[in-house]
Formats: sequence, C-alpha cells, structure tokens
Amino acid sequence: MVRNRIKTLRELNNADLKDKLDDLKVDLAKLRSEGSKGTLKKDAGVIRWKRRDIARALTILSEREKQGK
Repeated sequence: MVRNRIKTLRELNNADLKDKLDDLKVDLAKLRSEGSKGTLKKDAGVIRWKRRDIARALTILSEREKQGK
C-alpha cells in the first residue's frame, strides 16, 4: 500500500481530492471490518496510515475552503 504525500495531495484539484478521500474511506472501512473479524494479520499498521492520509486530505480541503478556492 502506498502512502500519500502531502505534496502529491496538494497537486490534485478539489474534485480529484474528494474522489481520493472517498477511496481512502472505503479502504479504511474494509480494513476495519477485516480487523473486527480477525482476518487482518500483517496489515494491522496500515489502519493508522489510512487515517492519517484521510486527515491530510481533509486538512487540504478545509484550507482551500478558507482561502476561497
């Protein structure tokens, strides 16, 4: 799984960033369901990075809203 860099997220426009955010949320939901079932073995640390990537995307979107873009 590839982590998202803040620089690459800032290069995306708002529509692409929202699509990326939706994809990240879906991935996180899948990982959490696997974790609750007990089938998530080696990817247990990925949940933390998905949450942080979601936070990065939300931060960029809120910054753009405040700037009026």
